[in-house]
Amino acid sequence: MRRREKTRHCNFKVASMDTILLRQSIRSAAIAGFSRSGGPGGQNVNKVNTKVTLRLRFADIKGLTENETARAREVLASRITAGDEIVIHADEERSQRTNLERAWFRLEALVSSAARLPKYRRPTRPSRAAREQRLNTKRLHGQKKASRRLRPDE
Repeated sequence: MRRREKTRHCNFKVASMDTILLRQSIRSAAIAGFSRSGGPGGQNVNKVNTKVTLRLRFADIKGLTENETARAREVLASRITAGDEIVIHADEERSQRTNLERAWFRLEALVSSAARLPKYRRPTRPSRAAREQRLNTKRLHGQKKASRRLRPDE
């Protein structure tokens, strides 16, 4: 019996993203803006700029291969602005620092999950035993239903 080589029948090069470089490039390239946040908080809301807005130009992201960049652009198409930016807002907390950390985390997670290439699915076929078992079960089920039918000749 001849052994076949395992080959991948996919049109993209399999490479993993450099997560450390990606995180560093996101942190250095993103521009953080602060503004007043709405919601509860008393006088603090009116005085302190706690809402964080992160803007990241897509061209400034490093650590992704060409295929991963193309995949991220495709997945994030609805979130990319006309200026080729990804914009993230965070205003859940009353602390500016906490909102900034949340925004960084969200932006990093968004880009890395969008850039992740889909796992290659190796096509498989059911074994002969599985096929026979399925057909046998089907036959038994058909016989069970046939035995319930009323026959006009009887």
